[in-house]
Amino acid sequence: MAAEQIVKLPVGIESFEKIRTEGFYYVDKTGLIRDLLYNWGEVNLFTRPRRFGKSLNMSMLKSFFEIGCNSSLFKGLEIYKETELCRRYMGKFPVISLSLKGCKADTFSNAKDMLRLIINEETQRIYNNLNISQLTEPQQNTIRRLMEPNMRDADLMNALRALSLLLYQYYGQKVIILIDEYDVPLDKAFESGYYKQMVMLMRNLLEQSLKTNESLYFAVLTGCLRIAKESIFTGLNNFKVLSITNVKYDEYFGFTDKDVKLMLEYYALSNHYDTIKQWYDGYRFGNVSVYCPWDVICYCDDLLTDPQKEPETYWTHTSSNHIVKRFIQKARKPAQREIERLIAGEAVSKTIVEELTYDELETSIDNMWSVLFTTGYLTYKGHPSAGTYDLIIPNLEIHKIFVAQVEEWFKELVYKDRIGLSEFCRSLKEGKAHETEQILNAYLLKTISIRDTFSPISKKENFYHGILLGLLSSEDDWIIRSNMEAGDGYSDIFVEIEDERIGIIIEVKYAENDALEIGCEKAMAQIIDLQYTSKLQADGMDTILGYGIACYKKHCKVICKHF
Repeated sequence: MAAEQIVKLPVGIESFEKIRTEGFYYVDKTGLIRDLLYNWGEVNLFTRPRRFGKSLNMSMLKSFFEIGCNSSLFKGLEIYKETELCRRYMGKFPVISLSLKGCKADTFSNAKDMLRLIINEETQRIYNNLNISQLTEPQQNTIRRLMEPNMRDADLMNALRALSLLLYQYYGQKVIILIDEYDVPLDKAFESGYYKQMVMLMRNLLEQSLKTNESLYFAVLTGCLRIAKESIFTGLNNFKVLSITNVKYDEYFGFTDKDVKLMLEYYALSNHYDTIKQWYDGYRFGNVSVYCPWDVICYCDDLLTDPQKEPETYWTHTSSNHIVKRFIQKARKPAQREIERLIAGEAVSKTIVEELTYDELETSIDNMWSVLFTTGYLTYKGHPSAGTYDLIIPNLEIHKIFVAQVEEWFKELVYKDRIGLSEFCRSLKEGKAHETEQILNAYLLKTISIRDTFSPISKKENFYHGILLGLLSSEDDWIIRSNMEAGDGYSDIFVEIEDERIGIIIEVKYAENDALEIGCEKAMAQIIDLQYTSKLQADGMDTILGYGIACYKKHCKVICKHF
């Protein structure tokens, strides 16, 4: 296929119209339109993790239903085959479309200003499509109030209801309301300390527009979390929640295996299928296993430039992964052991509560399991029973996120123990293998071990390597190098204490099946056979200590040799 014939990959593009008119690859999810119309719900809430195509789907719905629709956007797509549905519904409705993903502020006052701005902009967009001469004076006053940057709180909370009534009266057709990322303002409010005020504002805004609104045809909302109904959706009897556990619409958010295979074939990247599946597949929505679209698109885009490109944790770059960090920090011994099982590729059985309020999310470790599940950090296998799910880490990308957060947590933990760190470094410097072993074993007992089945032994060794680097870095005057070329190979850790002319070489081995003695001997033999000491000798170190350290799960063995 000639390069000029290949359409571009839509990295970060959430506009359906732009994708369809400016030559971008589109994975057809227009079947969602058909299913929404056949499986009627007046108010529909889709909860999915971030970066799974929620915003693009909302843009697609707006492009299809809104009066003035460009029907050519849908030619060749699945919904276009539904000729009767297209005749009855395409381009037939006034649409109010809001994205709240940018409604983030440190104070409630600033959050209200941002929400006003979002409503101002949507009202202006709608206003531009109206014939002003056909509006009554009260309708013109309504429009002006809703475009006022300093609109009153009462107008703000009633804005969507007032706008939908105006559109119904103008077009003689009921209104479709689309609200993307409805829970972002609540998330930021909880983080910044004005949660109760934001709950009240959002409750009024949504109730006014979604409850007993005679101007409403139907509404679609999206978000990451299913906020408890009594929190902001009080009294909505027309409310249908469609979470990641629902079979309905399960294939419309995220890429299916078929979607990915077709994309890879189109871009001549099919030889990367196994890697992409291992890294970015594994999420389960309803009965369908799905890939994270953001990851697949980003990695394919990188591969087109660099065919040797290794996979990355693209999902990590879009978030702080705060929930994983907080979960690990709050976990006590039972939960820590369960985290170890997850990292080892095992399942952990947990009762999941999908409907929570933000102020409940971190009140218990049980609730945090539920949040990890609903936000995509965990998925499930098998069939749930009475709300109990067998939770697993979905793929290598999320596995790496957990490992990174465990390592960060451990560093924070050990840095608080200044006396223990000092004792460890002293024993290491003095060649006291037994004492070094005892202190290191004590630290290993405190941490969450990473004995995963995802990784080969060399990768498991990296975990212990990282722990040792963390412990050694407490000594500001020590020169520490990792994986440095020395002699005929690369040693794990080199330490030079220049003032005392002491050099230390550490070689770490993962002792499969608890064969610690053998692991230590292999490590020491490697130091000797590959002449790792030559670098320290060349640097003028008078005392050189070689350490062979073998680790398995939560214990280790240490041997030392003076050179």
